[in-house]
Amino acid sequence: MTTATPPSVTSVLVRLKLSLLRNGLRQSTGRRAAFVASAVFTLLFAVLQLLGFVALRFQSHPESVAVPGVAVLALGWAVMPLFFPSGDETLDPTRLVMLPLRPEPLVRGLLVSSLVGIGPVFTLLVLAGCGLSLAHGVAGWIFAVAGVAVALLTCVALARAVAAANVRLLTSRKGRDLAVLSGLVIAIGAQLVNFGAQRLGSGGLGQVRPVADVLAWVPPASALGAVRSASEGSYGTALAQLALCALLLVLLIGGWARNLTRLMTSPDGSTLQVADDGGRDRASAGLTRLLPTGRTGAVMERTLRYIWRDPKTKAAWVTSLAIGLIVPVFNAIQGTGSLYFACFASGMLGIQMYNQFGQDSSAFWMVAMTISSPRDAYAELRGRALALLLITLPYATLVTVVTTALLGDWSRLPEVLGLSLALLGAMLATGAWTSARSPYSIPQEGHKNVVPGQAGLAWISIFGGMVAAALLCSPVIAATIWLNVSDQDAGWAWLLLPVGLAYGAALALTGLRLAAPKTAARLPEILVAVSKG
Repeated sequence: MTTATPPSVTSVLVRLKLSLLRNGLRQSTGRRAAFVASAVFTLLFAVLQLLGFVALRFQSHPESVAVPGVAVLALGWAVMPLFFPSGDETLDPTRLVMLPLRPEPLVRGLLVSSLVGIGPVFTLLVLAGCGLSLAHGVAGWIFAVAGVAVALLTCVALARAVAAANVRLLTSRKGRDLAVLSGLVIAIGAQLVNFGAQRLGSGGLGQVRPVADVLAWVPPASALGAVRSASEGSYGTALAQLALCALLLVLLIGGWARNLTRLMTSPDGSTLQVADDGGRDRASAGLTRLLPTGRTGAVMERTLRYIWRDPKTKAAWVTSLAIGLIVPVFNAIQGTGSLYFACFASGMLGIQMYNQFGQDSSAFWMVAMTISSPRDAYAELRGRALALLLITLPYATLVTVVTTALLGDWSRLPEVLGLSLALLGAMLATGAWTSARSPYSIPQEGHKNVVPGQAGLAWISIFGGMVAAALLCSPVIAATIWLNVSDQDAGWAWLLLPVGLAYGAALALTGLRLAAPKTAARLPEILVAVSKG
């Protein structure tokens, strides 16, 4: 009796990947339409990239775009599993731990199945365009085919290795919340792309050549660097660059296999009992000692813990800190900025005072139980404002000093810093008022910052408060303009620093005083509004 040959693991995993895609499209018409639209858009964009690289073939220095482009593509493959772990269910190898599979055939099958999807097709088209822009002669075309294949496998293996090394984190709640920080990467990346595009437009592709020469020895970009070297007749260099990328591919597959073995043979750390929490208690005690006593210190500590532990709050703070520094500093480096761009830091961080109670979500009821009078509400708002000032005040000062140093205009430091502090105080005041007057809920899961039905309320709260803050700062703004356009002695400009500091402090205290009775009177409405998520 002949025994039927079992199907290979590779073919089974490929069919499993296709089944997951097909079954996902059967769930709803909306999901099917979204998949088709995204696939068409992605493939169209990839084809345009391919045509653009073909056009670069007839220009000078095509390697200045092709080689860095491969490096950026590989970086995307490395970080995407960290930010969007739920985008591909096959990234989680722990789903297969109960099956009698060895790591070697499992790695081979997962690597091949990873080539199925929109992402690999997009990557293949872009890599093919990079190869077409660099290949000349028979040797160049041979290395182009080999380089594109090796680079594609390296990108896929890199994503799989990163996902396997962090799978315990990615499948936990904290790991899924890590995706919220993707907005920070997009914000910083947009500024870097803008900066690079401006430099590229002013100097041409030639000035990127040194960067491309370095990246040509960094795999997987080295696989496309080998195409350029082979086209120029440097066959030894081309072989070394291609071998470097192949070596990285082997190392990634080996590390991936070791991580798979560990995942399939070791227990999940989340099931093990924590032996000692003393370190956490000591850290908490150290933080408490630095804060005031009483309710103010307790509120400050709670607010700071939210900033550090809550993913949505942390993402908002990190993004504001990054953009508040990038905008003035990058404009100063480009020579197109103004010293007054430093006020952008105060504006970005001042927004964090808005919707204070919405950040608590449904847990706000515990805070509401401790507020029985305007005095209690004032203590609550004051503690939250002081916690924000612990970060915003030194940071806004630092950004102003750094921007001044880059521009070399030290004579205007006092007036710009005074204006920045006045703006910060105004935003604390309007933020406290709008938190009591127009609270809204922030969903705990996903990327949305407003629950459905409250988007208009959020826009009115934030932008209305920002307009009010600008109007409140108008006296300091008018004084700054008057000192700069009049014939007054420039020595008086330093007075804007203490004036701005005192005016901002007065605005913040007044705003807190006015918002406290409103908060105490509207506690039921606030609780209902922030608990909708």
